[in-house]
Amino acid sequence: MDWDKFYDKAYDFILFNGPKFLTATILFFAGLWLIKFVKRVLISGMQKRELDPSLQPFLQSIIIISLQIFLVIGVMQIIGLQLTIFTTVIGAFGVAAGLALSGTLQNFASGVLILILKPFRVGDNIIAQGQEGAVSSIQIFYTVVTTFDNKTVIIPNSKLSNEIIINTSREGKRRLDILLKVTYATDFNEVKPIIEESIKNSANILSSPSPRIGVSVLEPDGYKIVVNIWVAPSVFSDTKLNFQQKLIEDLKARDIKLPGMP
Repeated sequence: MDWDKFYDKAYDFILFNGPKFLTATILFFAGLWLIKFVKRVLISGMQKRELDPSLQPFLQSIIIISLQIFLVIGVMQIIGLQLTIFTTVIGAFGVAAGLALSGTLQNFASGVLILILKPFRVGDNIIAQGQEGAVSSIQIFYTVVTTFDNKTVIIPNSKLSNEIIINTSREGKRRLDILLKVTYATDFNEVKPIIEESIKNSANILSSPSPRIGVSVLEPDGYKIVVNIWVAPSVFSDTKLNFQQKLIEDLKARDIKLPGMP
């Protein structure tokens, strides 16, 4: 073996490639330090903005992994490794995966938007996709709603981000409308004080906004009285049932007959 030629080639290789390897090494460790710094800034910023706790680790991982991939690619470029085939394979895989997971990716993107924009939160009562209930969990790909008859409904997030959602909890109070039909023989000024007394003696009815009572519809066989009262969203259904029962009892006690009553 001709050691002189070997040493000459080794010297030429180090002389030609040494600066590239040294630069790549410095860049690699500097990049790792910078990524750690970015991670600390991300964690602090997300906590200050009170970003949803279930979204924070996911976003942090996506950003940090992306930075690490860019760092490795940059180091490989400095060293001089050819990335053409590697890039082509990754691109083809990405296209195939995107086509296969298009629906899943749409649910994922919608989940991120829901967690960031917060059209509803865990515990809110919502009406969506023909379902009404309390939001029990918001995941990246789907949202879990527990209906008032205790059914678990799992709704893909893409359905919630692209269609109408009615949030009955956001405002903190909800109007309850009661329709009451009486005959023309019944004096409205006689019925109204009875309704006001029923409202006053019923539980869970808010004093503000003030209740409203009036004639809403005139029909051939009588007229309809509308009663607007305000309640907390969490007790809406229970208050409706209890108030209607009390209202009927109070009207019967004052000899106010409703259509169909003997």
